[in-house]
Formats: sequence, structure tokens, C-alpha cells
Amino acid sequence: MNVLILPDSFKNCLTSVEVGDALAEGVLRVFPDAVVRKFPVADGGEGTVDAFVAAANGKKIACKAHDALGREISAFYGLLPDGTAVVEMAAASGIERISDKERNPLVASTFGTGEVIAQALEQGVKKIVLGLGGSATNDGGTGMAKALGYKFLDKNGNELREGGGALAELASIDAGGVLPALRSVTFKVAVDVQNPLTGLLGASHVYGPQKGATPQMVEILDNNLSHLAKIITKDLGVEVEFVPGAGAAGGMGAGSLAFLNGELVPGFGIVTEVLHLSQKIAEADVVLTGEGMMDEQTLQGKTPFSVAQIAAKQGKKVFAFAGTLGAGYRALYDHGFTSVFPITEKPMTLAESMDNAAALLSNAAERAFRVLK
Repeated sequence: MNVLILPDSFKNCLTSVEVGDALAEGVLRVFPDAVVRKFPVADGGEGTVDAFVAAANGKKIACKAHDALGREISAFYGLLPDGTAVVEMAAASGIERISDKERNPLVASTFGTGEVIAQALEQGVKKIVLGLGGSATNDGGTGMAKALGYKFLDKNGNELREGGGALAELASIDAGGVLPALRSVTFKVAVDVQNPLTGLLGASHVYGPQKGATPQMVEILDNNLSHLAKIITKDLGVEVEFVPGAGAAGGMGAGSLAFLNGELVPGFGIVTEVLHLSQKIAEADVVLTGEGMMDEQTLQGKTPFSVAQIAAKQGKKVFAFAGTLGAGYRALYDHGFTSVFPITEKPMTLAESMDNAAALLSNAAERAFRVLK
């Protein structure tokens, strides 16, 4: 039996690599001689570097950077055999690095992500995959750009302080000091949302509260990002405000367009290209996938849904595993999923489920494959 495991992470619990290992253990309990291949999948957020490095036999490189509040940290990026670098925002500017009481998108900055990109450029790479997701920021990517040589100036020619709250004072953008290497690199920017930069569906209104923004702060941040978009158009000649995906990661989508000349692409599309997923799925008898929560929202392009769509076209069985099944999950059966398994075995708290997630995943996979046996 050939089993292909293509899991997403269980957010704040297990990485996609750990999910794949747990599922494989359960399968091998039932079919010890099965050929099990694991290719962890991520769509831009936390775990993207690990997923690409594992899939392409790349290496993970440690580097120094600053978190969203300016504290020095150890971050990382991936380097693939073909010379592509993989950077995820969460490594430096991630919200998980900031405690609940510290979260403040008025001051949080993407500067650290820019530092990681700069260090990847020193490797001489010609292509960078930048994963957006899991950020603590709402600065439109200005912090990132500052680390790469851009200057953001007020009306007196002084550089702005860090964070989305300072953007109201922005008068001009100076690109004269941008790192030369930046001009010769292609950026593929992985986004899993289609939000514009501003408005009720924009970065500040939809995601600001998750990052610590009060209703008053949301209005300030939204107005500031709108102002930033106008200055970008004036000084760089790029329209970003209403581009789908521009609102990703606190406006980092817009910043990627304006400051990196990046191309916004669905995160799973990049994974499909790098992993040659269609070919791998064609060789499998059963495909396993999953994520922490699966419900009707899974159909909005999340990783398990994308996996199931490819597998369904090839007539493959698709088993999905989730920490929780939410409202409307039965709709998944009409979109390529053979069966969807919750991993809990008895009434338990969320904390208990998360603490034991690896064992619960293995046990759930074992139960599913005993049916096949």
C-alpha cells in the first residue's frame, strides 16, 4: 500500500512535520510494510520553511533578527537546492513571539522580516518565497522595507518611528538606498486570503483585533494604511489599496507589491509547484491530510481542501484528520473527502487535546486504516 501524507499544521499545537510523523505512526501499526511518504504542507504561515525544507531536501539556516517589538531574537530561513530561499513572516514578526498583554499593532513592526530577507539575499539567491501569515503587525510592510534600505520620511525629512501608528505622518518614500541585490530577485509571495488593504474587509478591521487593536485603534490603523497606499502611488507608482491579498498579514501583501515587486500567489499553489503534488498523488493509494479545525470554512481554499481537489480528480481516497469538526463539516464529503476523522477519544478540554495531539492523531489514523484492512 502506498500512503501519501500531506498535512497542514495544527495551529499553536503541532507543526505540519509533527502531524505527518504522528499520522505515519498510526498507519504503520496496521500496515507495517506500507510505503508511507510524508510531505508537510504550509500555505505561508508558521511552518512554511519547515515544509519546504523537508519536501525539497533543503536546509534551515539560523540568523539574528528582531521581533515585532524590536527585541533581538534567533530567527531562520530556508535554502533549497535550486537556490531558492524561503522566508516566513512568523519567524521574526510572528504574533506567537508576543505575549497577549504586549500586543499592539500601533507599534509592532515587520523590520525583523526585512532583516531575514536581507540575510537571505547575502546567499546570492535569485528567488525568494515569502510566506505571509501569523504576524503581530499592521504596518503595511514598511518595517520590512526599512530593513532593506527604504526610508519613510515625515514632512520635515525625519524618518518615521516603527509601527502602523506612525504612518499618518508619512510624507514621502525614499528608495535611493535600497539594497542592490533586491532588484535582481524574484519574489513569490504566499497569501491565503483575498482581503484588500483597507476598508471593512481590510487588514485592520478583519485582523487588527486579533493583534490587540481596540475599535479606536482599528480606525487609526485603517486610515493610516489608506494614507500609506496614497504615498506609495505618488512616490513608487504602484497601486496597492484594493488589490486582492494586499491586506494579508497587516498589509504585508501591499508592502510586498510595492517594495519587493512581488507576485501574490495562493500559498498552496507554490507548494504544488515545488512538490510536484499531482504526480505524487497519482502514485498513492490513499492520501491523508488535516488541520486543527475542519468545518465549512475549510472549503475556502484551505490546505486540506486543496489537497482533496487534486486527489479527487485522480479518484483517490482522501482521509482527513482534525482536532475539531465544526459546523457544516459534512459539506466536505461533496468535495473530494472520503472521510473526516476527529481525533479526540473521549470528552476532554482543549488543553488536554492539544497536550496529547500527537498520540491522538496516531490513534485516529490507526482506527481509519483498520477499516481498510
